[in-house]
Amino acid sequence: MAASKNPTRRGVVRGLGLGTTVLMAGCAGIDLGGSGRGPGDMPPPAPGETPGVSAEPLPPPGGGPATPAAPGQTRVTLILPLSAGGNAGAAAQSMKNAAELALAEFNNPDVMLDVKDDAGTAQGAQAAARQALEEGAAVILGPLFAHAVGAAAQVARGRVPMIAFSTDSNVASRGVYLLSFLPESDVDRIVEYAAQQGKRSFAAFLPDNPYGSVVEAAFKQAVSRRGGRVTAIERYKPGDASLQAPARQVADVASRSDALFLADSGDALPRGVQALQGAGVDPKRLQLIGTGLWDDQRVFSDPAMDGGWFAAPDSAGFRGFAGRYRIRYGQDPVRTATLAYDAVALVAALLKAQGGGRITDEMLTNPSGFAGIDGVFRFRQDGTNQRGLAVLKVTTAGGEVISAAPRTFS
Repeated sequence: MAASKNPTRRGVVRGLGLGTTVLMAGCAGIDLGGSGRGPGDMPPPAPGETPGVSAEPLPPPGGGPATPAAPGQTRVTLILPLSAGGNAGAAAQSMKNAAELALAEFNNPDVMLDVKDDAGTAQGAQAAARQALEEGAAVILGPLFAHAVGAAAQVARGRVPMIAFSTDSNVASRGVYLLSFLPESDVDRIVEYAAQQGKRSFAAFLPDNPYGSVVEAAFKQAVSRRGGRVTAIERYKPGDASLQAPARQVADVASRSDALFLADSGDALPRGVQALQGAGVDPKRLQLIGTGLWDDQRVFSDPAMDGGWFAAPDSAGFRGFAGRYRIRYGQDPVRTATLAYDAVALVAALLKAQGGGRITDEMLTNPSGFAGIDGVFRFRQDGTNQRGLAVLKVTTAGGEVISAAPRTFS
């Protein structure tokens, strides 16, 4: 392949070394190195100014035609709950902005990004997916919510691949790939690290909600894979003022445990730790371990959490992305905005590498994986993903990396 004079193209070519038929990613240089231009080169766009992007509400049945792709362009459809109320709509707008930023930084005129609003409903997602297929989309990015992903997959599965953003691994399958931060990955990484540090006996104190059920199953599997032993798993009702009974059960086995797994966030986690302390658990004698939910200033501010370990993406990539996003849009991105950026950059890189055409399951499940804003990731055959996560230690200044995220999958 001839060397390119385009700095953006060089950023893509550098990623070719880790995969034979697919790129390590067009987003590999996310720390200001991949786009080939600084953020100051991208002034805030006027409404509708981003090239190669169409964002229109779904027309009623029999409505007007969609914006056609230009000759040589590949249509990529992004489905988000833009008109949903509350935080969902705000998050969707931030993800849409991030997707447009990826397209602008990749500088790839061969992609037409068509953004559709599913209003956060299964019906809206299915209608958006159906319309995307009718319009010739090569791939569908999104939706965001599990029920919307399942509905859209009923239409798209077997026809075009989906790269969705739900954290519910139950909606993943071959052809429906989740780019999200799956809690199972956090659990596996932190248990692996704890075992490497000599921890063999594990207790858990988990919320009695769907998230708690997911991490409990992952916790049992991860401990078993490392030859460890589960001494106790206690569940509590989120928001329940009476945590004493389950806390006492954990206290009873604390002396026989090396590590205590906690999976909650915000105010709930410090309240749980307070209940454990009241029951006689000493957080300084027992190693506290947790998930990316700990990446929260309220956790860092709690003296009882100081020294705890948790798994999460290395934040360096997000900080660089957030700075460029802030310059372009004048506000901070939501944390999940990186998912939309990486999805668009990945598809753009794959299409450019093969000169357009189709996105296939084989391309997406390349075992070498891809490098994105939040580190390396790869899609499994079952549609779930594996991410290269760091392990961080809780300090009053924030999360301190004590085990770097892997940069490749070996």
